[in-house]
Amino acid sequence: MLQSTIRFRVRYAETDKMGFVYYGHYATYFEVARVEFFRNFGISYKELEDKDILLPVSEFSIKYLKSLYYDEEFDVLISLAEIPTGTKITFGYEIRNLRNELCTQAKTTLYFFNRNLQKPIACPIEILEILHSKSTEI
Repeated sequence: MLQSTIRFRVRYAETDKMGFVYYGHYATYFEVARVEFFRNFGISYKELEDKDILLPVSEFSIKYLKSLYYDEEFDVLISLAEIPTGTKITFGYEIRNLRNELCTQAKTTLYFFNRNLQKPIACPIEILEILHSKSTEI
């Protein structure tokens, strides 16, 4: 399993009238975590997009367990349990506060999409090679 952890701090604009993170902001946290996950393993989202390869989300599930509040720091642990074998890639997420309490669990499934062809494509070979090489290092 490939994993990466990204630390965040709740910004005031991300909170709602009740004082905790508005539920819609979690998708942004996960998107930032995915971009950083790829960057940590030597894959650039920008370079993929420059090659007309996009990664739209096709599924998103989330379970809220504990609230996060303004100015609170937290970690997003993102994991890739399986290297893609087709057009889809699935990530798991855990959000933990700095007391190591599990606050949120989530999962997203994305698919590789060619902007020019306007259709899903198989995971690019260069990504597969990087993910395979990193998974054998662990």
